[in-house]
Amino acid sequence: MNKRYQQSSNWLERAEKTIPLGSQTFSKSRIAYPKHVSPLFIKRGENCQVWDADDNQYTDFVSGLLSVSLGYCNKAVDDAVIEQIRSGVTFSLPHQLETIVAEKLVKLIPCADMVRFGKNGSDATSAAIRLARAFTKKEHVAVCGYHGWQDWYIGSTTRDLGVPEATKSLTHTFKYNDISSLEQLFYQQKNQIAAVILEPMNTHFPEDNFLQKVKDLCQQHGAVLIFDETITGFRFSMGGAQQLFNVTPDLATFGKGMANGYPISAVVGRKDIMMLMEDIFFSGTFAGETLSLAATKATLDFMTEHKVIAHLEAIGEKLQTGLARIINDLQAQHWLTLSGHPTWSFLVINAQGDYSAIELKSLFLQEMALRGFLLGGGHNLNYSHKSEDIDALLSAYKEVLDILLQTIEDKDFHNKFYGELLSPVFKVR
Repeated sequence: MNKRYQQSSNWLERAEKTIPLGSQTFSKSRIAYPKHVSPLFIKRGENCQVWDADDNQYTDFVSGLLSVSLGYCNKAVDDAVIEQIRSGVTFSLPHQLETIVAEKLVKLIPCADMVRFGKNGSDATSAAIRLARAFTKKEHVAVCGYHGWQDWYIGSTTRDLGVPEATKSLTHTFKYNDISSLEQLFYQQKNQIAAVILEPMNTHFPEDNFLQKVKDLCQQHGAVLIFDETITGFRFSMGGAQQLFNVTPDLATFGKGMANGYPISAVVGRKDIMMLMEDIFFSGTFAGETLSLAATKATLDFMTEHKVIAHLEAIGEKLQTGLARIINDLQAQHWLTLSGHPTWSFLVINAQGDYSAIELKSLFLQEMALRGFLLGGGHNLNYSHKSEDIDALLSAYKEVLDILLQTIEDKDFHNKFYGELLSPVFKVR
C-alpha cells in the first residue's frame, strides 16, 4: 500500500460499503484515477489548489469537472451566497432572483428569449429534447458529443444497461465536422427527426462552416437545433460558443461553470419553443433554489468585471504553445496529440509500442499526482490559475512525458507503474 494515499484508500474502502463505486460521479471515481497511486478523496480547496484526504496538495486542472470557473472559495460568490442564506434557500413561491438571473442570461446569450432553470446538465438537455419533440411532433433525435445520463441519450452509448430498446431506437449519432453523416441521418429518418443536439465544440474547432451547415439542415428538415453549451457557455465567450462562432441555435443548454460550482443549469431559446414549457412537464422543487441563483449572478458579474474569459484564453494559449513544443522536442507527435480551445484543451495519449493508451495514461496520472498536479481528461482552466501555474505544469509535463517515452523504449512499464489501471466509462469525444 502506498502510504502517500493511505487515507484515500481507507475512505474508499469505507465509501464502497454504502455508495456504489464509492462516488456519485463516474469521472471522479476510482475508475477515472488509478487506484493506490492517485488521490481519490478531496478534503478542501482554495483558488486552484486542493488538498486530498492525506493532506497532499495539488494544483487542480480538473476544476470540479469544469464547474469551478473562478476558483474554489471565490469571495465574491461565497459572500453572495452567505448573504442569501440569511433570508432563505427554497421558498413556497418563486423568488425574485429567478427573474433577475433569467434577465441576465437573456442579455448575454444570443438565442435566449426565455429561460428555465434546472440543477444539472442532464436536466437541461432532457428538457430541451422534450421541448423539441413537443414543438415538432416528431420523436427521433440526432446527437453528437456528451449530453448527460438520461435514457434518451445514454442509450446511444456503450453504457446503455437498463435503457429500453424502444428508447434506444429513437437516438442516432453523427460525427463532428462530418456534415455528410448528419445528412445521411436525415435521409434515413425522413421527416422523423425532432432535434439535432451537439456540443458546438469539444476537442476540435468547427471546420468548413460546419455549425452553419448543421443549422441549414435543421431548417431544411424542420428539426430544432440545440447547442449543448453546458461546458462552452461562459467559457468560450460570455454568450457561449454560439456567440464565438456566430451561429445561433433554436435552443441551448447551460450549466457547469455558470455558478462557480453551485448546482444550476438552464434551458434557453426561442420564445415560440420555450413557451411550450407551460404544457410539457419540466418542474422541480429545487429549480428556483436561491443559493445557486445568487451564486450565478455573482459569478457572471465577476466574469464581466474581471475579464475572466480573456484571462483563460491567455493562459490557455501559453499552455498549448508550451506543450506543443515539448511534444515536438520528444518527437512524439504520432502518439501524443493536443487539441481543443485554449480554455478547454486536451492532451490525448494514444497507444504506442507495447503499451495501450490506458496503460500509458495510468502511468501519466501516477507521475503527475506525485508532482502535485490533479488532471483528468483535459486542461480545465479557471480564473485562479495564473501564469506561474502554467509554468509549473509545463515543467512537470516535460519530466513525465519523457518518463513515458523512456518506458516505451525500455519496455519496463511494470517496473514503473504501481497501481491499478484506469477503466474507461465510454468515449464520445
